[in-house]
Amino acid sequence: MKLSILIPVYNEEETIQEILKKIDEVDLTSQKVEKEIIIVNDGSTDSTNKKIEDLQKSIPRLDIKVIYQENQGKGAAIRKAIAHATGDIMIVQDADLEYDPQDYGILIEPIIQKEVKVVYGSRKLKKDNEGYSSLSFFIGGYILTVAANLLYGSKLTDEPTCYKVFDAETLRSIKLRCKRFEFCPEVTAKVLNKGIEIKEVPISYYPRSKSEGKKINWRDGFEGMWTLIKYKVRKDL
Repeated sequence: MKLSILIPVYNEEETIQEILKKIDEVDLTSQKVEKEIIIVNDGSTDSTNKKIEDLQKSIPRLDIKVIYQENQGKGAAIRKAIAHATGDIMIVQDADLEYDPQDYGILIEPIIQKEVKVVYGSRKLKKDNEGYSSLSFFIGGYILTVAANLLYGSKLTDEPTCYKVFDAETLRSIKLRCKRFEFCPEVTAKVLNKGIEIKEVPISYYPRSKSEGKKINWRDGFEGMWTLIKYKVRKDL
């Protein structure tokens, strides 16, 4: 069995090597799972490209496929990564250090055991996490989670989490249109519209601030809310 790790990247020269090293350190042999890394470089203008190339040379055992595209947004990068992935399970991984790849094992286990086809890593379920990047990020995430639950009858605790894990066939069956940060609410809406259960497991979280490179902002929160409403009304999209 293979896990495809989908990494959209835009100007992450400070963290890209470290996150790839952390992924390399993840041992999934007890679950009989191998890893492939699909990086979509979304038009980075810094030294991200060189950092990736240098790491590939220093750790040649890493199975990394790098795809380049002009800057279109995180959602477009994830869609391209899905198209190039060959794994049985897919997980979205940000290129920063907010999420810990050591959580992969607990995230993929329910799918390996065929309990569910979709798993979300919940920051809220792990009580010793250090909160969020700021109060506004906490409020925005809370509102989106409540909205998803009210609109779709779900019981999620952390809808905007990065760690979304899918049975590959299930994810490929979902027609995604996202370009930017609306990937999260769109895929959540379309999974729930199909009547597919989303299981949550607790994960670690190490928030970073805007000064440290966090790119999402309040406008993306409004776009996320509109996305949840839109796909509730137009299930045919």
